[in-house]
Amino acid sequence: MDLPEENVADYPRPPAIEPFAGHIRVWFAGLLVAETQISHRILETFHPPTYYLPRAAFFPGVLVDSGGRQTTCEWKGVARYFDLVANGRTAPRIAWSYPDPTAAFHAIADAVAIYAEPLDRIEIDDIAVLPQPGNFYGGWVTPNVKGPIKGAPGTLHW
Repeated sequence: MDLPEENVADYPRPPAIEPFAGHIRVWFAGLLVAETQISHRILETFHPPTYYLPRAAFFPGVLVDSGGRQTTCEWKGVARYFDLVANGRTAPRIAWSYPDPTAAFHAIADAVAIYAEPLDRIEIDDIAVLPQPGNFYGGWVTPNVKGPIKGAPGTLHW
């Protein structure tokens, strides 16, 4: 399946949320650690989409609470973080969720977003995902996503 072309400059601010039915698979430490065909995307100006997977998409035991770290998003509310653990490896604070998001984002309550780096691979409909530049934001870049993407050096405060 080909993903339709999208330009990040056309995404809204404040961000929008939409259901997504593509096949998402996540690998870490040589193992498939998550798989789903039901998720949500957050679309925000100059960011590639951030995907929120249901907790049930993650295989048992791979998400471990990272011990109280929280951040606040002006749109979604307070996030809590998780480590990803598989095959004797740990990726600290690589995933996050909003247990009690704002009303506009209630659809992602307890769903989990995950940074693409340092994972082995993420695929959407068999298309490999690249991490959003800069190691700060959690968007996933696919070949259909065009436009100036926030996150690289010099783009932090656009």
